[in-house]
Amino acid sequence: MNTPFDPEPPVSRRSLISWLRASFLTGLVVIAPVGLTIWLIWSVVGWIDGFVLPLVPGAYQPDRLLQAWLGLDPETQINIRGIGVVIFLVFTVLVGWMAKGIIGRSLIRYGESLVERTPVVRTIYSGIKQISETVFAQSERSFEKACLIEYPRRGIWAIGFISTTTKGEVAMRGNDGQPMLSVFVPTTPNPTSGFLLFFPSDDVIELDMTVEDAAKLVISAGLVYPNGKDTTQPATSTSA
Repeated sequence: MNTPFDPEPPVSRRSLISWLRASFLTGLVVIAPVGLTIWLIWSVVGWIDGFVLPLVPGAYQPDRLLQAWLGLDPETQINIRGIGVVIFLVFTVLVGWMAKGIIGRSLIRYGESLVERTPVVRTIYSGIKQISETVFAQSERSFEKACLIEYPRRGIWAIGFISTTTKGEVAMRGNDGQPMLSVFVPTTPNPTSGFLLFFPSDDVIELDMTVEDAAKLVISAGLVYPNGKDTTQPATSTSA
C-alpha cells in the first residue's frame, strides 16, 4: 500500500522529464528561426548604418534633422536604425539608373580601363565583379534543374544542379564528342562551395523537385525532404 510519503514512481518522473524535453525542443524549433532571422536582419541593418551614416555630412545626419524638427535638446541622443539602409538603397538606385545611360556607361568603361592597368587591383576587381554579376545581375542565368548523379563512384548518389549543356572545347574533347551536361555538385551544409563536373547526358537523372527544394535537402544534410510525389506508391493506371 502506498503512503503520501512514498516517492513518485520512476516512470512518472521519466514521463515528466520527457514531456519537458519534448516541449523545450518544440519551442526551440519555433523560436530559433524567428529569433535568428530578426537578429540577422537587425545586425545587417546596423552594419549598413554604421558604414553609410558616417559618410553623411553632420548637418544632414538624420538624428540632427529629427532633433531640429521636434525641437529637442541637441544633447538628446536619438538612434534611428534603418536610415542608413534607406540612404544606401536610394544611392544604389541612382547609381544604377545613371549607369544605364550613355554617360554612365562611358564613365564605367573609362574607370575599368584604369583598373585594368593596375596589377594588383585588377585581379581583385575582376573577381569581385564576376561574383557580383553572378549573384545580383538580373539575367536568366541560373540552375536549370536538380538532378541525381553517381558521385564520387558508381553506386553512390549525390544531388547536383544542372548548369548548362556543355559547350566549347570541353564538349568537343570530352565523352568522344557525345552530349554532356555541366553539373554543379554542392557540399553540405554550405551549398556555395562544391565541384563543377561534366557528365554524359545519359548518366544524369533529372528530378521533379525544384532547385530550391533540392538546396534545402543539401543544406539540411538530408533532414528536410521536399513534399513531392510518393515514389513508394505504384503509379496510377487507367482502367480499360
